[in-house]
Amino acid sequence: MAASELILLTAGIIALGVVAQVLASAFEVPSIIFYLAAGIALGPEGAALITPESFGDALPAIVGLAVAVIVFEGAFHLRVDRLREAPAATLRLVTVGAAVALVGTTVVVRFALGTGWPLAFLVGALLVATGPTVVTPILNVVPVRDRVATALETEGIVNDVSAAITAVVVFEVLNPATSSAGLLADFTSRLGTGVIVGLVVAGIIFYILRFIDLSPGDAPRNARLLVLAGALVAYAVANAQLSEAGVAAVATAGVVLGNVDIPYEDEIASFKGDITLLVLSFVFIALAALLDFDVLVGLGLPGLAVVAAVALLIRPTLVFVSTVGGRFTTRERVFMSAVGPRGIIPASVATLFAVELRNEAAALRQEATGVAEPEATELLAEAATLGSQADVLVGTVFLVILATVAFEGGLARYIAEYLDVIPMRVIIIGGGNTGRALADRLEDRGENVVIVEQDEDVVEQGRNKGYKVELGDGTDTETLRSSGAENAKIVVAATGNDDANLLVAQLSKSNFDVEEVIAKVNNPDNVDAFEDLGVRSIDAGMASAWAIDNQIERPALAGWMTGADRTGDVQEVELTNAEFDNTAIQEFGPMLPEDCLIALVGRDGETHVPHADFTVEVGDKLTLLGQRDQVREGMRLVGS
Repeated sequence: MAASELILLTAGIIALGVVAQVLASAFEVPSIIFYLAAGIALGPEGAALITPESFGDALPAIVGLAVAVIVFEGAFHLRVDRLREAPAATLRLVTVGAAVALVGTTVVVRFALGTGWPLAFLVGALLVATGPTVVTPILNVVPVRDRVATALETEGIVNDVSAAITAVVVFEVLNPATSSAGLLADFTSRLGTGVIVGLVVAGIIFYILRFIDLSPGDAPRNARLLVLAGALVAYAVANAQLSEAGVAAVATAGVVLGNVDIPYEDEIASFKGDITLLVLSFVFIALAALLDFDVLVGLGLPGLAVVAAVALLIRPTLVFVSTVGGRFTTRERVFMSAVGPRGIIPASVATLFAVELRNEAAALRQEATGVAEPEATELLAEAATLGSQADVLVGTVFLVILATVAFEGGLARYIAEYLDVIPMRVIIIGGGNTGRALADRLEDRGENVVIVEQDEDVVEQGRNKGYKVELGDGTDTETLRSSGAENAKIVVAATGNDDANLLVAQLSKSNFDVEEVIAKVNNPDNVDAFEDLGVRSIDAGMASAWAIDNQIERPALAGWMTGADRTGDVQEVELTNAEFDNTAIQEFGPMLPEDCLIALVGRDGETHVPHADFTVEVGDKLTLLGQRDQVREGMRLVGS
């Protein structure tokens, strides 16, 4: 392909990727669905604009570097402190769960498709990986609780690494003469090499960012470029030592840099996110375009049986085994069972393996032309076997990817809504300073917040700062409905117009039966109108007076809870953990995190200051006071 044609094709793929991302955001489904559709439309099964010859021998290198960026970006966002949400279950998902997936898929492929054990093991290793490239887009449109999101994201990142390395080891060393010890040693050496290289690169980048002047005028840009270059270098250096060690290297570097205090972290994260979207769209579209539908059709009913077993039997088994005895509800475990789509790692690695197998088959056929019978027949038979293995490998992997992405990705939101695992929303009408400040505090404690604003400039400002903002008039019933009012536990009317706030309150009460409606009252003369409606009202003037009075009379408490370096917190949470039902405060207190105590207990409309012998009951509203992180941990414990 001529250079000009290749440039045009590459630009077209990237443009389609951007369009796919826009459509995914509009329809609130994972973008990978549109990537795959675009790839199939451009490939031999569609317009035939992309063929196996389009990128020539450069495809493995392109895919490898793209995978490096994608894995690094996912690992960078994995916060170690969030692992406290479900540490035991997360660990089991990436160990016990991965083992269940590997063994279960291997057995199913072996008997459903009639392959040999080595090929079945290879397919099983690849299909362990779920991956952040498909899980994270789902979680972006399905705002489940932190413990669920953390477990799924961590599983995806860790299993991407382990699956890629395991598959390479199996591909290279698994044969009748290879011992299990040799297999384990090869896996360990690749993982260890990747971890060491990743740690070294992360250390160098951290030192440069923290202690070397990157030029004051261009420091943010230089920091972004340095981190991107570091990810690529980590991948390249580790891969030069041992194949697929690069995946472990970029994952290690990403996790380390994402969990240390580096300058310009927000700018780096935003930049990497944009780069990742571009390379992700390019790779997925390009790989999907190379898919041969005849290979998929050739798998027939046995191939569909593999898909069904992976999605409906193996995935639920590994999730329920891994989360037994944990804090997940049954509905959350069912949702996690339904969210295990396969992504970029199995797709890219399977494609590269298939190319290598087909190249070996072509070499054998070429060799057969120069030898006599029966050696020529044997060479041709061996070539046919390699070609068949390549078809089964890439066909099975892509069939599972297509099915799980289409059904699990496309239906994830509906499944979550049916299972009622999406936390109820808090809707704030008004995206001004008050609305955004309130959204900050609510999101900080894990609430699912949506801001509704009709001023497009304010909407843009809010979205640029990371808020989820719905463009529309909050006094319109359809706008409230599209913002999630039917699933809202709280609606806050925080505009500067009392008439608008009153109408919002009326609609929320009468049309959507919202549990709690709170309104900002700008004119104190209007307070009675809100109270007559049964709406909790906040007099803006009085609220300012309270804040000033707190600074005068209680400066230490006010600064501790609301200052710029806020370290303390007070939160009210309902006791739902039956383990603590009918427990005396003197017994309950030591079970809470250090620096967290129960200040008040609300029951039957009355508020109590609990003494040592006071007994709490399920349904009580406990007011927790203490250090911010400890209060958050206490809330999770009490509300489990």
